[in-house]
Amino acid sequence: MLMGMINLLHGDCIDEMAKMDADSVDLTVTSPPYDNLRTYEGTLQWNEGIWKQVLECLYRVTKKGGVVVWVVGDATIKGSETGTSFKQALYAMECGFNLHDTMIYAKNSYMPLTHNRYEQAFEYCFCFSKGRPSSWNPIMVDCITAGTKRNRSGSKADGPNYAERRRTEKTTVNSKKQAANIFYYNVGKNERSLHNAPFPEQLANDHIISWSNEGDTVFDPFMGSGTTGKIAKQLGRKFIGIEKVEEYYNIAKARVGS
Repeated sequence: MLMGMINLLHGDCIDEMAKMDADSVDLTVTSPPYDNLRTYEGTLQWNEGIWKQVLECLYRVTKKGGVVVWVVGDATIKGSETGTSFKQALYAMECGFNLHDTMIYAKNSYMPLTHNRYEQAFEYCFCFSKGRPSSWNPIMVDCITAGTKRNRSGSKADGPNYAERRRTEKTTVNSKKQAANIFYYNVGKNERSLHNAPFPEQLANDHIISWSNEGDTVFDPFMGSGTTGKIAKQLGRKFIGIEKVEEYYNIAKARVGS
């Protein structure tokens, strides 16, 4: 049982999640150390057996109506992308999650490489939900045709003879609409974080706003330098973060506080 607004834990996330209450987390925003693309102090062990345990634990601690945002990509090995991200999404569904949305985190800047394929400029944001999401606060964007009028015609069945009735309606385009599920962010070294792979603060902000409300509990089992925790605190959410590497745990403590 964890108490307080901010709870930062130093340890292995599988071990620490086992101590957490079931059905206690409203939203998880996290990026696991996928496909061993990076190592952290030589402590990283990441394989199918581990990510399956992580997803099982996440399902247990997530409330009914809660959401998990799983930010992940694939390595390219011997000329082929691994497809591990898809395997993880399918296994999350086996655990009981719905694959509520497959979103794209698109990078306005990306690392140019020399290879015979287009540059890798995105990662997946799989949004898993435990049933129907309890919170939905969509980000709204401007409609470029706001205020314009348009005609809408159609037909409908009327009576046993299926007589067609034509109708013409005039509608006005709203000033705002829900954003699409491709989110674009500037990426690069965050001068306030010494982590070697932080995701943008705006990414954490957008997902926390979208899938939770003030006072809800936000969780990151791979806390890193604490980006999710920093933004969760700013937005009036409770936060639980777990980090295995002591260096990053200390950075997160400095950024998130208590």
